[in-house]
Amino acid sequence: MLNQKGFDLWADGYDESVGLSDEEGTYPFAGYKQILNEIYNRVLTDQCDSVLDIGFGTGTLTRKLYSQGCHIWGQDFSGKMMELAKEKMPEAALYQGDFSKGLAEELKRNRYDAIIATYSLHHLTDGEKAGLIENLLSLLREGGCLYIGDVAFETRAEMERCSAWIGQEWDDEEYYFAADEWMKLFPQMTFEKFSFCAGLLSFKSGTLSRKERGETNGESNHTTGK
Repeated sequence: MLNQKGFDLWADGYDESVGLSDEEGTYPFAGYKQILNEIYNRVLTDQCDSVLDIGFGTGTLTRKLYSQGCHIWGQDFSGKMMELAKEKMPEAALYQGDFSKGLAEELKRNRYDAIIATYSLHHLTDGEKAGLIENLLSLLREGGCLYIGDVAFETRAEMERCSAWIGQEWDDEEYYFAADEWMKLFPQMTFEKFSFCAGLLSFKSGTLSRKERGETNGESNHTTGK
């Protein structure tokens, strides 16, 4: 798993390497452009004015939304990537910080029509993701939606089959989504598959976790690791 310095060093070639993986249909970015296009279209169809991007990277998606008049907020822990994104979106409110440790205070003061996280949350354990998702849902305006596009699978068994197929190229230091486990935690969540290793998780405003609804009893496959 890359740390902050690693992402700073990767920043200049990030878009090219991601695009190559997507075009070749290889792990981990097969389906990347399809997912970003789907989120883009949904945000515009819903006429979202305010958009928060968690782990915006070089601004690949938010730059397009910005050009359509959306007001953009975001947080990323790479200073170099933030510089590149800021060049594309000079009036966006972008903050540097490790979102696994929480959101910037300035971001928590606002409410958003849409919140997006594309290929960023797999750096967090499932426990860290669950806490962040609950916090993000509380920042949505009524009718808003949280979109998470990432390396994701319908089940953990499917994930394990993919890991065996990928072999040594599989990143054991990243924590991918097994959608059926997340549906047990957030029953109103929906999942759409876009490639053998990618999918889109969607959470409407008002979505509550089992914990928030007081449903603390019963079995769950949700874990804090892979």
